Amino acid sequence: MTTVTVPAGMVARAGEAHVSPEARLGAGALVHESAYVDADAEIGAASRIWHFCHVNPRARVGARCSLGQNVVVMPGVVIGDNCKIQNNVSLYEGVTLEDDVFCGPSMVFTNVMNPRSAVSRKDEYRATRVARGASIGANATIVCGVTIGRYAFIGAGAVVTRDVPDYALMAGVPARRIGWMSEAGHRLESVGTDGAGVEVLRCPGTGATYRRVGDVVTPMEGGV
Repeated sequence: MTTVTVPAGMVARAGEAHVSPEARLGAGALVHESAYVDADAEIGAASRIWHFCHVNPRARVGARCSLGQNVVVMPGVVIGDNCKIQNNVSLYEGVTLEDDVFCGPSMVFTNVMNPRSAVSRKDEYRATRVARGASIGANATIVCGVTIGRYAFIGAGAVVTRDVPDYALMAGVPARRIGWMSEAGHRLESVGTDGAGVEVLRCPGTGATYRRVGDVVTPMEGGV
């Protein structure tokens, strides 16, 4: 296997792993020899771009990210720091991932609501935002124009058609909320109410506690 790594502040030389000389790679970034990184694309420090990936012009990949086999990042897409994009995921124009987002294998983003091959709708792209810490399961589909909240968890095969609250656990077609998830990725358990009568949820993995008021879940002060 041949890869390219680039010291801090330098660009890759033309011909190295199909990396454009106008691409910007951070310190320790690695690009597999089968991958393409186009002009004006940016790869953050210590990120890994694996087999058969294509990072298009003006796309930004943050630091410490991993792009698995056959990932496509279209022009202008923004990926935050420490994101994990598994095999066979395409991030189309209009998609933004905040920090610490996980995209499972073969999950799908879209950017047009009513596509037709014979009708150009490039001026109708709808933005999709995945907030910090959210996870999207394998083979899930995210219909364009939605926001997935912080630390939300989208189950495998779910089809998301509307905005998702922070910490929500979503499953089904179309996806519906079936519970709540902690920042550590455990399903939250109800442990009663606090002195104000607000439901308290606890993470069975870490013991961290959260308050729920309707569809709004927030970490409690002190965490436990």
